[in-house]
Amino acid sequence: MVGTRSAADRSALDGEPNPLRAGLADLAVPEGQTLVIFGGSGDLAARKLVPALYNLSRNGLLPAGFAVAGLGRRPNDDLTYRAHLRDAAATFSRTGPPEERAWAAFETGLYYVRGDFSQVADYQALARRVAEIEARHQTGGNRIFYLATRPSLFPEIIRLLGESGLARGPGATRIVIEKPFGRDLTSARALNAVANAVFAESQIYRIDHYLGKETVQNVLVFRFANSIFEPVWNRRYIDNVQISVAESVGVEGRGTYYEEAGALRDMVANHMMQLLAMVAMEPPIDFAADSVRDEKVKVLRAIRRLSPVDVARQVVRGVYAAGFVDGREVPGYRSEPGVSPRSTSETYVAIRFAIDNWRWAGVPFYLRHGKRLPKRATEIAIQFKRVPHLLFGEASRAGIPPNLLVMRIQPDEGIAITFEAKQPGPAVRVQPVRMDFGYGQGFAEEPPDAYERLLLDVMLGDQTLFTRRDEAEAAWTAVMPILDTWAAGGDGAFPTYEAGSWGPAAADALVEADGFRWRRL
Repeated sequence: MVGTRSAADRSALDGEPNPLRAGLADLAVPEGQTLVIFGGSGDLAARKLVPALYNLSRNGLLPAGFAVAGLGRRPNDDLTYRAHLRDAAATFSRTGPPEERAWAAFETGLYYVRGDFSQVADYQALARRVAEIEARHQTGGNRIFYLATRPSLFPEIIRLLGESGLARGPGATRIVIEKPFGRDLTSARALNAVANAVFAESQIYRIDHYLGKETVQNVLVFRFANSIFEPVWNRRYIDNVQISVAESVGVEGRGTYYEEAGALRDMVANHMMQLLAMVAMEPPIDFAADSVRDEKVKVLRAIRRLSPVDVARQVVRGVYAAGFVDGREVPGYRSEPGVSPRSTSETYVAIRFAIDNWRWAGVPFYLRHGKRLPKRATEIAIQFKRVPHLLFGEASRAGIPPNLLVMRIQPDEGIAITFEAKQPGPAVRVQPVRMDFGYGQGFAEEPPDAYERLLLDVMLGDQTLFTRRDEAEAAWTAVMPILDTWAAGGDGAFPTYEAGSWGPAAADALVEADGFRWRRL
């Protein structure tokens, strides 16, 4: 049975030191659970969910009573499903191929249920199977439903969970909804209405895996656990904030999806708005889930709404053309499979946002995201104001660069601060130097996978790192003027950029108009 051994026992099985990581080791082991994955034979389950669960089990962080029921249309049974997931874990688990005895203990809690789950009868059959699993593994009737299907199926699945009675189990019941939370404000509100008709808001976990990343969580610790930073975290000392999510890959076979989504819906409306909110939020009264999310919602509501004229001036979109990435020739977006040759879906977007509150008035927040850029990197860059008076004559004739604080989210997680120092020697020469902290070097251990942390939080009933209803709707409210303007044809500018470049030239002009430059990633 999954999770029956302690962390020390499991380490002994593996023949290696205890692998518990900081940030998870001090968490309580949750009560028994049955995790029902809609889309259990799909890509997300194989690449992320099951490898994360295996690592939690291996580290003794799953309850003694724990089981997974994977739901899918493929003709699998329990044995073939377990073999498939073992192969997936060998490829995608951060700890490498599964250890024999650890996997043998884990896989006894994996089950497959076949069906298309479009009729109440399918859910009645599922209820009978879940009841068998609960009795076998003594899970206490606690159920988690994970929606890992196409987003268009979410409302129907939720409705049928309610009609079948599965949503009202004998124990605690929770539902996890993967992004995107709708494709615009109207559909997000409709999805929330369906979810809240079946589940209480306290049962709903809208998951954004970015919030499970160690560096994202550390934004709050960095700000609110260090007295030297929070006093200067405002308009008096900060010139601008840049949030960048660069990807070197293209659409990777997901052309059909990307035609419907585009960069703004796919990345900005969720991941990047979450990063903005965590950088800009006020200190919460405590670290309880609603206290944190209350402050994030306030920031999102304070974002100035863009007019069509503002969209033309403050938003840049583009689409990648053919080029070279990592020395390899790659096709343009409109030549990718599943993409229309006349596509108007953006693969790059840069935005200048303003936050109308006391702390941030006058400080521009620049967001940029693009595919087929030169490298993969996600970071938050805080540029401070220049010194008000230059003291060093010839040494500073060219100007002293402003101080810079950079939080690297991926792939090299860490925090760096750039400040000025005197070069050694008899003359006064000022030179920027860098103080750098890396998670790998600082803690000498691998940070936990985002899904490991978030799945454990769902089991523990902790919603701190999950998006609340009003939070999701506030994020859509901020980006809807852009989508509406584009849909109305109000901004006809749609430049291409060569794959392997840093995006359209218009994106550089966007920040240069304010006297700034994009930070080189």
